[in-house]
Amino acid sequence: MKNIYLVRHCKASGQAADAPLTEIGIAQAKQLVHFFSDKNIDSIISSPFERAHQTIHPLSAQLGIEITLDDRLMERVLIGEDHPDWYEMLRQTFDDLDLCYEGGESSRTAMARAISVVDEILSSRAQNTVIVSHGNLISLLLKHFDKRMGFKEWEALSNPDVYHLSFDNHSPSVKRIWTESSL
Repeated sequence: MKNIYLVRHCKASGQAADAPLTEIGIAQAKQLVHFFSDKNIDSIISSPFERAHQTIHPLSAQLGIEITLDDRLMERVLIGEDHPDWYEMLRQTFDDLDLCYEGGESSRTAMARAISVVDEILSSRAQNTVIVSHGNLISLLLKHFDKRMGFKEWEALSNPDVYHLSFDNHSPSVKRIWTESSL
């Protein structure tokens, strides 16, 4: 059986690629070390965004496992420029996976790049992998495995958040394992 732990980054100072974690986010990242202490993690893959790899760096350092940065785990670009109706636009992309706004990528395209990372993990020797990414991309990845995942579930994600995907014969079980009491 293979286990993949999808981690949404800890609290960050913004949405830019170089936005670091806040003081609260740094404390949360340290708490993730304890959270994963009994999971036998043997592989860590992260979005190259600062807030993502800062989230998992304490665990990486504790375990002596190098973080593999992977551009396929970057947050999904909804639209090429800031838009006042981005929230409603995002909601629509959960209903129409092929909807693509100018300068952005469709849900289906973003989902495919995230799934390619999972497929590589499933064919690797790693047994217990942590993937660190961003809310929209993680929700799309989860939607691939559980069609019930949608806009409301994206809204309910926390920073951080952790989902456990356990694969037995490439058929996953999906479970949210992070709660505020996990802190």
